[in-house]
Amino acid sequence: MRMAVVGIHGGWSSEALADAVGLATGERILVDLDQARLDLPGGTGARPSLVCPDQHGRPVDLCALDALCIKKVAKGYAPQMIDRLEMLRVPAARGVRCFSEPERILRLVDRLACTVTLANAGMPLPPTTITEDPAQALDAVRAYGRAVLKPLFTSKARGMALLDAEALDAAELLRALQGFQAQNPVMYIQQALDLRGQDLGVCFLGGEYLGTYARRKEPGSSTTEGGWSTSTASGGRYAPFDPPLEIIDLARRAGEAFGLSFTCVDVALTADGPFIFEVSAFGGFRGLMAARGIDVAAAFTAHALRELAR
Repeated sequence: MRMAVVGIHGGWSSEALADAVGLATGERILVDLDQARLDLPGGTGARPSLVCPDQHGRPVDLCALDALCIKKVAKGYAPQMIDRLEMLRVPAARGVRCFSEPERILRLVDRLACTVTLANAGMPLPPTTITEDPAQALDAVRAYGRAVLKPLFTSKARGMALLDAEALDAAELLRALQGFQAQNPVMYIQQALDLRGQDLGVCFLGGEYLGTYARRKEPGSSTTEGGWSTSTASGGRYAPFDPPLEIIDLARRAGEAFGLSFTCVDVALTADGPFIFEVSAFGGFRGLMAARGIDVAAAFTAHALRELAR
């Protein structure tokens, strides 16, 4: 059984998963798509190859493996993640089992694709507007009062900005929107929620509930005034949390819209009820370990091997 981890060389969660897979299979293979080469030779029946270097720099043809555990496809969120997932569809089509399937992860990389999938599944989302028209964007920010501008490719609140329609006049708001649009042609605008100091990561493996952690803002932190973000990149800390069954069921339904092997569903508990922010194919490993002591890498590996044994 040859099973590789697709991840980032030196990345904490990628290395942890590679360690777990290596321990279970007797061969540790961690490949990074930074130097991937996809060859699609012409001719009927020609065999494609997708070659990436492993942790020792040795070339590995992913199309010749039995399975792939996809942990990370890039160091940061960017449109090229879509291209790399498209390349991973080639070994998947050749019969290499993927945990999770690249086609399913594709629905999560772009924030808009994730939001549309959740909306179509009837999930409770924060009020959200997507537009390329600055005038429409200005109307949305005024209607929301306080709005968060979110890049379509980002994680841990990087690149996000809060606009307060009561604190800025129309000209200032328009300038802020135009500045955001200079880097983000499609503007994703969401009403700012009062998270009351925390939001949740509710995690599932193979559709089964694994555990929940909270991202909790330290009291007195001024990095995200107004409580609109608890990201660990802006001062949030992981903490254990035991949600009620109805929150677990809500998060499960959100995750089922994507059908991933492992997923983390971001849930906000507000005075107006629970909201789903997003579903992640890549997060959750560190949060569950730090808050709950759950070794997701070992559990993920065991799940993949059980599925392959079927």
